[in-house]
Amino acid sequence: MKMIWFCVFLVLAANLNLVLTHINGPGDQPLAKINILKTTLALHNSATITAQPVLLGLKGEGTQWVTVNFVNLNPSMDDWVGIFSPAKFDPSTCPLANDPKEQLPYICSAPIKYKFANESNSGYIETGIGSLRFQLINQRADFSFALFSGGLSDPNLMAISNFISFANPKAPLYPRLAQGKFWNEMTVTWTSGYDIDEAVPFVEWGRKGDLHLRSPAGTLTFKQNSMCGSPARTVGWRDPGFIHTSFLKNLWPNFVYTYRMGHLLSNGSFVWSKTYSFKSSPFPGQDSLQRVIIFGDMGKAERDGSNEYSDYQPGSLNTTDQLIRDLSNIDIVFHIGDLTYSNGYISQWDQFTAQVEPIASTVPYMIASGNHERDWPNSGSFYDTTDSGGECGVPAETMFYFPAENRAKFWYSTDYGLFHFCIADSEHDWREGSEQYRFIEQCLASVDRHRQPWLIFAAHRVLGYSSDYWYGQEGSFEEPMGRESLQKLWQKYKVDIAFYGHVHNYERTCPIYQNQCVNKERNHYSGVVNGTIHVVVGGGGSHLSAFSEVTPNWSLYRDYDWGFVKLTAFNHSSLLFEYKKSRDGKVYDSFTISRDYRDVLACVHDGCEATTSAS
Repeated sequence: MKMIWFCVFLVLAANLNLVLTHINGPGDQPLAKINILKTTLALHNSATITAQPVLLGLKGEGTQWVTVNFVNLNPSMDDWVGIFSPAKFDPSTCPLANDPKEQLPYICSAPIKYKFANESNSGYIETGIGSLRFQLINQRADFSFALFSGGLSDPNLMAISNFISFANPKAPLYPRLAQGKFWNEMTVTWTSGYDIDEAVPFVEWGRKGDLHLRSPAGTLTFKQNSMCGSPARTVGWRDPGFIHTSFLKNLWPNFVYTYRMGHLLSNGSFVWSKTYSFKSSPFPGQDSLQRVIIFGDMGKAERDGSNEYSDYQPGSLNTTDQLIRDLSNIDIVFHIGDLTYSNGYISQWDQFTAQVEPIASTVPYMIASGNHERDWPNSGSFYDTTDSGGECGVPAETMFYFPAENRAKFWYSTDYGLFHFCIADSEHDWREGSEQYRFIEQCLASVDRHRQPWLIFAAHRVLGYSSDYWYGQEGSFEEPMGRESLQKLWQKYKVDIAFYGHVHNYERTCPIYQNQCVNKERNHYSGVVNGTIHVVVGGGGSHLSAFSEVTPNWSLYRDYDWGFVKLTAFNHSSLLFEYKKSRDGKVYDSFTISRDYRDVLACVHDGCEATTSAS
């Protein structure tokens, strides 16, 4: 009997581990591994560290490489170098120790990133001499580099470098475009170090080659007490600067516009960003080539190879770089949740916006809310987990614009030409009777399918179908309570495709309703819309998720790799779906849809309009 109970315990423990891995990934956020509050001050003449160049961004760059040289006459394998910003450590801001006998912390903010000292010199342990290269982005403050011994769990501060900074730390940077609340409105959001008391933010913009206008911008920020818990409220806190958003209105369809962000200083002078451009949206229903990118769970990574995200978001840069290479063939991007995986380390939001800047500054970068943006106990999230690291949605809601009626409720609709998108928030209640359920039905019901034939639903968690290992263990192949309320809406309003992230792989179903395939085709669908195709596209960059050993009959294609989906609408009657791997940009799964307007109107099971026999 004891052996039986022991076996049951092992099974339960294994399942719990799978759940935690599914939610949080294979281990902690890398910065969380550093026990920074336990740092011991051990400055010594035998250790030195220097950084150069001292002044960065002399030509207006927001990114620059820095060389760090260091010497430690008592080297060890676990020595490491961390980047801190602001450069000066301020113990007075550290929380008081619980035990009066404990040493007060000397450092109370995690580094922005770090590398182990022996990374570039295998002989470091013999010579004690090392050199590392870091890529820095402008984050509105100066930087210092610190050499530690004792590893990440018991850090001893051996040496602090000279301070370095960007020529203008407050410069306007990292523009993010997004669709406004109207089809002919584009929003520009950016980050700077200028408060409204110091400078007036605006965007100068206009059609290429035409006179330019100036549109004012609103300014937001958030404070440490806006965070719901640790680490966001403690060691992960870093001032986010000021986030500005300007609304460019009454755009002409299909025109190229140029723009630049500006700040009017109190002395009458101007600070400018570099000049960017975008193409305005087509008129809703316009018959033209329109191309949409969709993925989830990308996260961020470091081009300098910092350990900060080692093996945490291994596919992130591949996805980013593929999109940049194909940017001339992309019109709009949807990143459906789990954006940065900052998990309470606020510095990572700057790192992420810098990484996606080439994309987000050129095409609308639309986002959805995921568990790593929103979830925190007793904060109003549907799931009572700690996945956001105490952020409870605040950075995501502030750093990016999205056309929701209430920014704290992350659901919204948006149009792009022939497409109508209904973006749900899986971190708030979506079940029948809820406020969000009413929004979803209104969003689906409001589309004019004659003008916009392609109806797309998206959410972060899998509210539809997935043969993920964890979902398979539960037996439901979905997020618990996921599709029970929503599938009748998808069927009634004839949703073409539903997209999800959260599960870090790719999977496509047949057109399906109530667990049954309603079409035997695999690569071409035509005629009546009698079921919704469900697609998991959570392989944007984070660690991959295993599939169930059982392959359900509705699962047509599964891929354990990083990738993204591209939708191409050629006109009102023809749509191309392509799944591309991030590693090479090649197509590995595809299908087409061909149909006429009458096919959308046709009566299907649980999707018929009321009729009468009266003449």
